[in-house]
Amino acid sequence: MNVAIHLTFGEQAWTSKSESESESKSKSEPTQAPEAFSDTEIIRRVLAGETERFGVLVTRHQTRLFALARRYLRREEDVADLVQDVLVKAFSRLDSWRGEAPFEHWLMRMATRACLDALRSQRRHREDSLSDLSAEENEWLDRHAASPDRSDHHAEAARSLVRKVFEQLSPAHRLVLTLLELEDRSVKEISMTTGWSQTLVKVRAFRARAEMKRVLSRLQTDTFL
Repeated sequence: MNVAIHLTFGEQAWTSKSESESESKSKSEPTQAPEAFSDTEIIRRVLAGETERFGVLVTRHQTRLFALARRYLRREEDVADLVQDVLVKAFSRLDSWRGEAPFEHWLMRMATRACLDALRSQRRHREDSLSDLSAEENEWLDRHAASPDRSDHHAEAARSLVRKVFEQLSPAHRLVLTLLELEDRSVKEISMTTGWSQTLVKVRAFRARAEMKRVLSRLQTDTFL
């Protein structure tokens, strides 16, 4: 199957070299809106040669894909590239989906792994320094060290600092904390999404929190030096 996916920051257009052939086939079939088909039916038709119907799956699931990618990538063009890569990979491997779990779960698991790979790549090339904190972030650290229970955890400086701390975590730790704390996923859901065992999810969550505390503690120490 030869197809091309075009995404522009969340808006998609799907084209296929076999589109005209599929259109001629559809003229002889009863008219039914593709949006009414289940994922399973759409996949069956795509694998049967109606490749342009994959665009329905793109439209149906791309919003969640973009939301997931934006959790890990800052630049919108990187987000769009990752989503497009995931969709191309999903199309090329569509025949490997066995229907044992919903297609969306299969797709999001693929996307989560792509995000993890992107984090690993960023970590290899990033040279950000945690010493470059803004005045507001340093002020928040001062207040937190003096009275952690009374610090304003909803302040913009706190959120900015948390983002910087997150970026210093290992990819697996950042991923598990994002799913567990930011997306409020259960251990079971994270296990299904990542392919990790539930025990491994718990271990990585524990270690991720410990790593985050170490980074924050180091920041506080550096502040008072």
